[in-house]
Order: sequence, then C-alpha cells, then structure tokens
Amino acid sequence: MKTLKIKWQRLVINGQTCSRCRSTEEELEKAISILKQYLTPLGIEVVIEKDELSVEEFEKNPLQSNQIWINDVLLEDWINGKVGQSLCCDVCGNPDCRTIEVGMEVYEVIPAELVVKAGFLAALQLIK
Repeated sequence: MKTLKIKWQRLVINGQTCSRCRSTEEELEKAISILKQYLTPLGIEVVIEKDELSVEEFEKNPLQSNQIWINDVLLEDWINGKVGQSLCCDVCGNPDCRTIEVGMEVYEVIPAELVVKAGFLAALQLIK
C-alpha cells in the first residue's frame, strides 16, 4: 500500500496551543477523514504526524507554527498559495503567526478543503 503522509506542527506550551492552531487541528481531522474515505479504496494509506514546536523553536521562526506538509511538500506549494502572517493571541506572544494566502483569500485557520485539495494532488503523484 502506498502512503500519503501529512505532517503538521504547531507551538505547544504546557500542553496548550493557540486557538488558531487548535481550530486548524479540527479542520485537519476532518480532512484526514475525507482523504481516507476516498484514498483507501485506491490503495493509499493516509497517515498523520503531529509535531510540537518548543518555545525556543517558535521564537527563532514563528512562521514554522501551523505548518503542514503533504509527502514532504508544503501545503501552500500544492495549492499555489503563499505564506503570510498576522497577529495571533496570548499563547504565541508578540510575533505574528503563519497564515496561508490563496488567491484573494487569507486563512488564519487552515480549512479542511485546502488540505483535501492538496492531499488529492499529492495522491495523483502516487498513482502515476
């Protein structure tokens, strides 16, 4: 069976993350469910890896938080998006946090539909 690997990382402090990352995690779970429904019958296993960034890692590069890779390619590269940034919340402190821009839309929370789209594009590479 071929594997579609989704890796997601976010800042975690004392077991807590910001509302933006928490909401992205909920969207990611929806996307995983959809991808499994469609890709498992094609012989593609969908796996997720969730990594935690330390405060030190976040302070070095806040835009690493809420980052998603699909088969080692950044989500935004699959969907012709780009990385932006905006003020987040108390958990993150003062740095601006990662956003994704696709067309005229800016997403602070990464919606399931973007993950599903990127997942399907990555799956096409596996079945060629």
